[in-house]
Amino acid sequence: MAEFADRVTLQVQAGHGGNGCASIHREKFKPLGGPDGGNGGRGGDVILEVDASSATLLDFHRRPVRRAGNGRQGEGSNRTGADAADLVISVPNGTEVKTADGEVLADLIGVGTRFVAAAGGRGGLGNAALASPRRKAPGFALKGEPGEQRDLILELKTVADVGLVGFPNAGKSSLISAMSAARPKIADYPFTTLIPNLGVVEAGDVQFVVADVPGLIPGASRGKGLGHDFLRHVERCSTLVHVLDCATEEPGRDPITDLDVIEEELAAYGDATGAALLTRPRLVALNKIDVPAAREMADLVKPELEKRGYQVFEISAATGEGLRRLGFAMAALVAADRAARPAEQPAERRRVRVKVQAADEPGFEVVRLGDSFFIMGEKPRRWVQQTDFSNDEAVGYLADRLARLGVEVALAEAGAEPGAEVLIGDPDDAVVFDWDPAAPMASGASGSRRHGPRGTDPRLSP
Repeated sequence: MAEFADRVTLQVQAGHGGNGCASIHREKFKPLGGPDGGNGGRGGDVILEVDASSATLLDFHRRPVRRAGNGRQGEGSNRTGADAADLVISVPNGTEVKTADGEVLADLIGVGTRFVAAAGGRGGLGNAALASPRRKAPGFALKGEPGEQRDLILELKTVADVGLVGFPNAGKSSLISAMSAARPKIADYPFTTLIPNLGVVEAGDVQFVVADVPGLIPGASRGKGLGHDFLRHVERCSTLVHVLDCATEEPGRDPITDLDVIEEELAAYGDATGAALLTRPRLVALNKIDVPAAREMADLVKPELEKRGYQVFEISAATGEGLRRLGFAMAALVAADRAARPAEQPAERRRVRVKVQAADEPGFEVVRLGDSFFIMGEKPRRWVQQTDFSNDEAVGYLADRLARLGVEVALAEAGAEPGAEVLIGDPDDAVVFDWDPAAPMASGASGSRRHGPRGTDPRLSP
């Protein structure tokens, strides 16, 4: 069974809000006790949180659907339904959250960082909260709002300071094993490393994380081999180290050619990303110089690489030769990058941009679809979801809310005629009305609502 996963599809379903309660207080000798229906409880959110103990997205392969609990329904005697607990899901540090269309929603870096992947629905109001001077004893309550449902793509991008890149069998795993306490699997056949390995290295007073990025071969950026799956793990690295095999005997292979091929693959990985990778500091490690022929090759190609502007280090991961100098060179570049970054604000002072709707914006839009009219907007959509269409008084209350919002006037201005088909709600599951602008409005001439028995509305009488 696989032990690592760095890209998964996750379906999250937040909890639905509990329905409000329609109840009338009944007590001996108190015939007009009034409404006492409580509000419904809030549905639970689905929250992604970075956890230090989480290192892979494998668990989401096993359980790709996560649901939060629903809020409890309100009860009589003004008892509010209980809120559902939030569902907190642990993810590794460096997880990027995207929509199915590729839009980045969140970049989760730092233990404790949270993202609300799906918001729970609000509880519906009970009839006690809906009572007003004009509607003293409502015979209805609002339904709880449905929780948000989303299909998300989670991608793990390793959070490391230094990325080791190079052909399979160049000695990257051996190098990370020699410089840190990491113990990756090492063997003498290609693609031994199937997952990115991390190791913590100390050089002087600088401590940094090194990542072994596996599987880069010609064509990796186009999906060949394993490289395309793991190139994303170099995106966060501030420094790259080309590990070049000076002992290879494969035809057409030599350190200079290998370097050119890997540089081309890095440049071809995405548009802006590839260009950014080539601007980062890069070191060259000529590996396996414990082999006599490899040492001769390293001495031969080193001047050419230095002429190109690279810092070049002749090393042997097997014997440890040259690793100290390489480690301090890595540390210097990492320290310079950290010093150049702006200081992070404390978590409690991080600013979040919130889009605020202007006070004069209508909050909805009327879209004409042939002979029909679609009311688009967050408020109308929510109000429809909250309405119990088996209760005429609740439907009348919805009509009053829409009228106060200005929907009636907007329909007339859009050219709607009496009897026109009006749709409100989600496009795939809209509620259809026949518009009747001649129906009585929310108040009579004296300003008081004309009500029938509880649960009815004169405007909806046959």
